[in-house]
Amino acid sequence: MEDNKYTLSKSFQQFFESEKASGIILIFCTIVSLIIANSQLGAGYLHFWHVYIAGLSIEHWVNDALMAIFFLLIGLELKRELYNGELSNFKNALLPIVAAIGGVCLPALIHFSLNAGTATQAGIGIPMATDIAFALGALALLGNRVPASLKIFLAALAVMDDLAAIIVIAVFYTAKLSLIYLFGAAFMFVALSVLNRVFRIMALTPYLIGGAIMWFCMLQSGIHATIAGVLLAFAIPFSSINDDEKSPSYKLEHILHKPVAFMILPIFALANTGILISSNWTHELASENSLGITGGLIMGKPIGITLLSFIAVAIGVCKLPAGLNWKHIFGAGLLGGIGFTMSIFITNLAFTGNANEITASKIAVLLASLSAGILGYLWLRFLANK
Repeated sequence: MEDNKYTLSKSFQQFFESEKASGIILIFCTIVSLIIANSQLGAGYLHFWHVYIAGLSIEHWVNDALMAIFFLLIGLELKRELYNGELSNFKNALLPIVAAIGGVCLPALIHFSLNAGTATQAGIGIPMATDIAFALGALALLGNRVPASLKIFLAALAVMDDLAAIIVIAVFYTAKLSLIYLFGAAFMFVALSVLNRVFRIMALTPYLIGGAIMWFCMLQSGIHATIAGVLLAFAIPFSSINDDEKSPSYKLEHILHKPVAFMILPIFALANTGILISSNWTHELASENSLGITGGLIMGKPIGITLLSFIAVAIGVCKLPAGLNWKHIFGAGLLGGIGFTMSIFITNLAFTGNANEITASKIAVLLASLSAGILGYLWLRFLANK
C-alpha cells in the first residue's frame, strides 16, 4: 500500500533511530538488573540504590533528578511536534489526540473497576502510560513492512500519552503541598518565559540555571520534581523554522537525545527493575491491582485507541492518514500497551512505602509490556497488511 504523501523529516528519523536503539539497551539493562537482584549479589545491589547522597538516596536522585532531564526531552519533543511536527496541523493532530484519549481512559477504567475503594486504587495511572522508546523500537523492527504514516501516528500518540501521564502525575500523585516552594517554582517559570518572550534571550545557560532552581523548588513543593523538566522545555526559545539549528530548543533536544537514550533511561531501568522474584509471584499476578495493570495495558490500550479512533472517523471528526487501515491502528494500540518506563515511574509514586505492592506492580508491568510488544509486532508483521 502506497503512502508517498508522508516523508519523514531528518529530525523525526534521528528521533526514531534513537528510540529504537534505546529500546534494545533498556531490554538488556532490565534483564541484567533482574538477574543480579535474584543472585547472591542481590542484597548488595539493592542496597546500593538506597545509599544516601546529599539528603537523597541514589534511587531518589535517579527518579527525581535524572528523570527530570528525561521529561525535559519529552517536553522538547512535544513542543517540536506542536510547532513543526504531526501535531502542528490540527486536522492531522486530531486522530492521535483522540486515540491517546481512548488509550488513557479505557485502561484507567479497567483498573478502577477492579480496584475502586481499595488500597490499590492509587495504581489507576499505571496502565495509562506508553513507553516511547520500546513502542517505536518494536515498530522499527518491522522496517518497511509498515507505512511511514504509522510511525508518525504512533510517535504522536506516544507523545500525547506521555503528556497525559505528566498531567496525572502533577494532579493525582502530589504529596503534601508547600505553597511557598510552589510559588517559587511558578515565579521561576514566569521569569524564564519573560527572558524568552520579552527579552528574546537565546543563550541556553540562563534557562538551564533557572531550570535547576525551578527543579529544587518543585522538589520541595510536594509536586513531583520531574514536572520542572516539562515546564523548562516550554520556557526555552523555539524557532518555528523546521530544523533550525540556531534554535536553543532544537540544539538542546539534539544534545539530550543520546545521553537520555543511552545513559539516563538505562540507569533508570537498572535502578527500578531490581525486583526480587518471590516464590508466590504468580499468585500476585491474580490480584486486582495486577489484573488491572495487565488488563489495562494488553486489552485497554488497543481497544481504547482503536474504538475512539473509529468513532471519530465514523462521525467525520478526523480521517485515517494515507496508507493506514484499521488493522494498523489496532497494531499501534497493541504497541501502546508497552508501558515500561512511565508505568514503572508511576508505580513508584502510587505505592510509596509499600515495597510489596511496588514489586508486584512492576512484575505486572514487565509481563504486560512484554506481551503487548510481542502481540503488536506479530499483529503488524503478519496480519495488518492482509
